[in-house]
Amino acid sequence: MRYVCETCGYVYDPEVGDPDNDIAPGTAFEDLPEDWACPLCGVGKELFVPE
Repeated sequence: MRYVCETCGYVYDPEVGDPDNDIAPGTAFEDLPEDWACPLCGVGKELFVPE
């Protein structure tokens, strides 16, 4: 399942991960570190919703 940032619209796709922030492909949203933030606008995981 993909998750969307409610602030800027960035989509976190577990199949892609977030390589710019050392998040490997295949990392589920639930397994992201608590301090992970949106790579576009910097908000926390709590402002993401399922797509």
